[in-house]
Amino acid sequence: MKTTDATVLDEPKIHEPGADAVVEPAVESRRRHAATGVKEAKIYIDGKFYSEATAKISVFDHGLLYGDGIFEGIRFYNGRVFRLEEHLARLWDSARSICLEIPMTMRDMTEAVLETIRQNHLRDGYIRLLVTRGTGNLGLNPMQCKSPSVIIIAATIALYHEDFYRKGLSIVTCATRRSNPAALNPAVKSLNYLNNVMARIEANLAGADEALMLNDAGNVAECTADNVFIVKRGQIFTPPVTAGALRGITRSIVFEIAAELGIKVLETDITRHDVFVADECFLTGTAAEIVPVVKADARVIGNGKPGPITIRTIARFKEMTRETGTPIFV
Repeated sequence: MKTTDATVLDEPKIHEPGADAVVEPAVESRRRHAATGVKEAKIYIDGKFYSEATAKISVFDHGLLYGDGIFEGIRFYNGRVFRLEEHLARLWDSARSICLEIPMTMRDMTEAVLETIRQNHLRDGYIRLLVTRGTGNLGLNPMQCKSPSVIIIAATIALYHEDFYRKGLSIVTCATRRSNPAALNPAVKSLNYLNNVMARIEANLAGADEALMLNDAGNVAECTADNVFIVKRGQIFTPPVTAGALRGITRSIVFEIAAELGIKVLETDITRHDVFVADECFLTGTAAEIVPVVKADARVIGNGKPGPITIRTIARFKEMTRETGTPIFV
């Protein structure tokens, strides 16, 4: 963190743990143990690497105080980062939308992401890339924040148990509506995810695996962390981004796969009824990948099992993740 002051509130202080200490990985990740041979996690903060135990930001960072910042979740498979260019392009779009200047070039960001993975000795896993507004005062005005911060976390992740990819999820429609694009456009991957968190709470209370979120018009927008697709009579349907859906990277890959398979994809408004009577349903997201849905609001979708188009789409997606991406170790 660049400064000429002797005392800086947001400068992480390094107090290295003992040689035998094991630092567990970041949130949303599977726990690692010393027996796996993986050393303690290293977190990138503004050009330096810190152990997970010493990686800190200021309590005056507006990313913490106001959710003022942006993020991307990025997957890497078999020593390659999947769709890194698309993720960074979306990060820069989010930054421009909220007038946040990312304090490095896209090329430097690419190298920072790759080096973070190398520092953690991983070949498969998940990157959480954050850019916060930086340290300011307790006021709301972002002009008080002079230096945005970049944080990169590499870890392993399993959003859903592997059984769900074979048997499918159960979803429930929640009362919490998706934020109106005129209020907070979901195209911006903001650190303010309270809208999604409240929907996730409803899913938990209902005993469901995910929550289906509607927009103000009563049409399907997306789930708490995933885009929604349904299949009817051999065609795939998904809500348009104007309905409140994120322009997901995995969502766009489904369009590519469908074109390869000769299946038509239509972006159109979808109602709960359309989900109930669908032949198939599946969700997409970087963390979730592509996961089937077999029940919605206690209605069985199709025959209650992942459908053939869903299965073919998942298979092709797995091929793409194994074969393509930005090399990490060169």
